[in-house]
Amino acid sequence: MKLLKMAPALLLGTVLLTGCGQEESVKLESAADQASYGVGLNIGRQLSREPFEMNAEAVIAGIRDAIGNVEPKLNEEAIQAAFQKITEEQERKQQALNDAAAKAGQDFLAENAKREGVKTTESGLQYEVITAVAEGATPAATDQVRVHYHGTLIDGTVFDSSVERGEPAQFPVNRVIRGWVEALQMMKVGEKWKLFIPADLAYGAQSPSPKIPANSALIFEVELLEIVGQDKE
Repeated sequence: MKLLKMAPALLLGTVLLTGCGQEESVKLESAADQASYGVGLNIGRQLSREPFEMNAEAVIAGIRDAIGNVEPKLNEEAIQAAFQKITEEQERKQQALNDAAAKAGQDFLAENAKREGVKTTESGLQYEVITAVAEGATPAATDQVRVHYHGTLIDGTVFDSSVERGEPAQFPVNRVIRGWVEALQMMKVGEKWKLFIPADLAYGAQSPSPKIPANSALIFEVELLEIVGQDKE
């Protein structure tokens, strides 16, 4: 867990913090007082990002015991067992969320495939042509391309958008997710498609960022602006 990796920061906090739990009477007059308060804030901010609800009084009790060099109220075996239990609970919750995302994506794609204008490839990729071009070059897997894109989850939440940034992206065709690799090699320069990408053609069970839950189906509007040359790497 992240909490276990924070031991150096917490140790620094126990060295500097004084008067824990005495918020009403704490004085912040000297540089040491103010620095100690800053360390406390930093620790609190780190702890607030932990994936379980903290007991602030228990945290303060631990810091007090460390500062006072008194006998800990729990031995290391009990503490490690508590960490392990919380880790297992969080893993169960995350797996449930992952399963729910997978089911939602499958249901969405099954219904989406029925819409007029949506085509489904052998891999399961779905696409809808927004702007078609009669004649134009199509990139190969080794080509670099410039594109504008707008990416959302199936509920419409935006997770990435070159359109919103106002700056097209450039990359080799074969260095992106599988759904993009397949679609780009079917598109002509100047075309704009809407892609509906199953999780296994996107990031699968691995979440690339907090904005994209694991096992998520993704939606992209992609405009192929230019083929800029072959990938040299």
